[in-house]
Amino acid sequence: MSGLYPEIELYAKGMLEVGGGDRIYWEVCGNPSGKPAIVLHGGPGSGCNPWHRRLFDPAAYRIVLFDQRGCGRSRPHASLPETELSRNTTENLISDIELLRIHLHIERWLVLGGSWGSALALAYAEQFSTCVTELILFGVTTGRREEFDWLFRDGLGMLFPEEWERRRNALPVAERDGDIIEAYCRLLRDSNPVVRERTALAWCLWESATPDWPPMSGLAARFQDPQFAMAFARLVTHYVYHNGWLGDGRVLRDVDRLAEIPGVLVNGRFDFQAPLATAWKLHSLWPRSELVIVNDAGHAAANPSITEELIRATDRFKSQ
Repeated sequence: MSGLYPEIELYAKGMLEVGGGDRIYWEVCGNPSGKPAIVLHGGPGSGCNPWHRRLFDPAAYRIVLFDQRGCGRSRPHASLPETELSRNTTENLISDIELLRIHLHIERWLVLGGSWGSALALAYAEQFSTCVTELILFGVTTGRREEFDWLFRDGLGMLFPEEWERRRNALPVAERDGDIIEAYCRLLRDSNPVVRERTALAWCLWESATPDWPPMSGLAARFQDPQFAMAFARLVTHYVYHNGWLGDGRVLRDVDRLAEIPGVLVNGRFDFQAPLATAWKLHSLWPRSELVIVNDAGHAAANPSITEELIRATDRFKSQ
């Protein structure tokens, strides 16, 4: 395996109106006549980046990336306090993906998603199974309430007690024993910009603590951008508050809809954010899936071994 494919130029990009004043940024690169593939980024709120393009052979694939509502180059941006998030829901994101497929005149495509993007990919594929050729998922999540509770409420703190306590102590004393997600959502909407910025920083410090194996300390580089950090914190807490609109376990309940779709699940052995048990459960219910366990990795997708397995998967499917 030779690593990431070379950086490639875009040959098309634009903004797609998706209703209610929201516009999503999209871009296409690779071979215009190649096999279509779309990438669903994580977060919610991470946005797409050039690394995603380089997971695909540009001679074989027509590679589509887009920024989900409220983040990246999509507008309006969630970093702005006046940006309303009520229309930013999983069902609307699924509709956006389908609108983009139709806009680009694509009949069927491979769907690659990581972290939150894996849950979104599964939900999309279950709803539009005839439009999906294959699924490649990493840092696998399914949007169950128990998964959100583990990462954001009262689970992962047992492994990161100092970081957990720091995030809790960033709240006013009166709110520390209530639902931490509800409190963060409220403070991120506060009229005082200092309160909003302090809250976003506290949230992003927690998000920085858990992706890597071995774990790293301090604020992750991407959160050094205050606009990115604010949008990310608002979008993640918004989705977690609503249990991703998938908290009823519907992804696993409806997994039989994937019966005709082959898939590859890539998960780090030491993934604290998306524990391996979720990928294992999904794999056990989806006969056409293959589970690849990366023993030296956590959740961070840039881990070389995870990258290698993702490229191995895209290479396998490129001629199918």
